[in-house]
Order: sequence, then structure tokens, then C-alpha cells
Amino acid sequence: MTLPEGTIKLSQVNTELDISPSSTTINMGAAAVRTLAGEPSGAIGMSDLQGKSNAQFITAAGGTITTSGDFKIHKFTGPGTFTVNSVGNAAGSTTIDYLVVSGGATGGTRFGGGGGAGGAKTSYPNPATGGLPVSVTGYPITVGGGGGASSAALSTTISTSTGGGGGDGDSGAGSPGASGGGGAGRFSSSGGGSTPGEGNPGGGANGSPLGGDSYTGGGGGGKGGAGAGGSSPAAGGAGLTSTISGSSVGYAGGGGGGHGSGTGAGSPGGPASAGGGAGSPGPATGTSGTAYTGGGGGGGGYWSANYSGGSGGSGVVIVTYKYQ
Repeated sequence: MTLPEGTIKLSQVNTELDISPSSTTINMGAAAVRTLAGEPSGAIGMSDLQGKSNAQFITAAGGTITTSGDFKIHKFTGPGTFTVNSVGNAAGSTTIDYLVVSGGATGGTRFGGGGGAGGAKTSYPNPATGGLPVSVTGYPITVGGGGGASSAALSTTISTSTGGGGGDGDSGAGSPGASGGGGAGRFSSSGGGSTPGEGNPGGGANGSPLGGDSYTGGGGGGKGGAGAGGSSPAAGGAGLTSTISGSSVGYAGGGGGGHGSGTGAGSPGGPASAGGGAGSPGPATGTSGTAYTGGGGGGGGYWSANYSGGSGGSGVVIVTYKYQ
């Protein structure tokens, strides 16, 4: 905080200097008081402390750095190191907030289930001193791509795993993962299970036709909800919307189930802002998840040929803290 411009209480000075209890008697000639007042010598009065601040803030390097108001943001779209150079104090900032998202999974082929979203963990938002404490050191960052075995991590403290792939063919089950993949739709199939704290299960398919050769796979699970069942065009599970980057962005939405018709509507992915890919409407591949969001890929369609699912979106790690 900053000391008032008007009358100052001794307890406020102690609080500003991190002295506890705040009733402690102050030595106005002490080095800490002189530093706060900006007076290296001579007599110091309370008026010399008006409007002064002892706030010290985290300083760090690594990733692509931007600012939003009083907060600095480090975005990692690949491996790197978040290097803390100083840790600040309680009057400024001492902790960070984070968003860690791994890559989403690929959607299934032929009435394919939607791919599960990558695992997502976040601490945002918190006060400047209420998040994850850090030390003066380097924190290794891992960011995985989408569509295969993938993970994301902030050092060894916070880690997530990849989403589960969508089921293939007539009755392939969705694979388990951070969020489970959707089951394939020609016959009854199950969605994949999920990892607690990272995502939600994929939707199953019950094999009920929507008319003619019109079947649909289940939606992949997302951070914010399970994938829809595949008895109608099946949406991927909702994702997570966050403003940690300085603007509202969706992450970790599940991929939609693939549709088995040349004329029917495709299954939507998770909410458009959440990075999930839409399922194919029939004679087309599924839509890929959006890069750097961990969205699951949409399931592939079928119409006289088998179409593959879309790839999962790659992951991301974002760190933020108050810097002024």
C-alpha cells in the first residue's frame, strides 16, 4: 500500500515496513525508515513519510511478456523457463497466478467421437499476495502439442495431462484422459473417463439413427463439462473462459462428435471461444482444436467414405503477477 498524504499513524508505518505487531515502537532513525522516507541523514518527521511506499514487486523473465494494468503476463507456447529474479514483499506482490493447459486429443474417424480437451488447472484470479508463492529460481515450463501424448507443466508444482482420443468406427469407445474422448456412433459405445481436477468425461453414443445412415459420435469432454451423448448431433463439453492473458479467451473445450450424413448438420464442438473443434457434418474431416487452447478435435464424418477426426489444439502455460 502507500502511506496517506495526510495524517499518518505509527501503526501504518509499521504495516508498510512489514513490522509486526503494528504497535511496535518505531525508531525514526532506523535504516528502514530512512529508506522509506528517502532521507539518508538528518532528522525525519512523519511528514517525510507522507505518500511513501515500501512496495516491492516480483520481477521475472521468460516467455512472451505483455502487461495488462498493473499485471505482467508471461505466455509460453513451447518449452521454456520462467525465471524469478526477485520475490517482492507483502506491500507489493509475492505470489503468481497461473493457467496450465495441455494439448487436446484428436477426434475419432467415421461417426467419430470428439477428442477430449487437454487437462487444465488454474489459480486465477487471486490478490497480489494470495496466489502461488515463488522463490528466486528458474521454473522449467513444459507445453505439449495437440493430437498425441502431451502434457503441460509449471516446474514440478503444477502439471496436466493430454485429453482422451475420440472413438473410431462403428462402436469404438472413447479413450480416457484429462477429459475423455467421445464414443463412436454407429452402434452403442461409451465415452472415455476423465482425470479429477483436470476435465470431464466424454459422451457415449447409443447408435440410434437420426434418419437413414445418419448417426453421430459423442462429444469429447471439456474442462467445464462432460461431452454430450451421441443420440443427436453431440456437442463437446464446455471449456474454461479466463482473462488471465488480459482478454477473455476460452480454453480446453471438447471436440464435437462426427456425423454420418451428407446433408445433416455437424455436431458443434465446445463453445467457440473454448477451442474445441466442431464435428464433421458428414463427408468431411472434423475441425481441429484451436492452437494454444488445448481444445479437442472434432470427430470425423461418414458418407460413402471414412473421414478422419481433427487434431487437438496445442497447450499453453500462462503466468501473471502484479509488477507495479
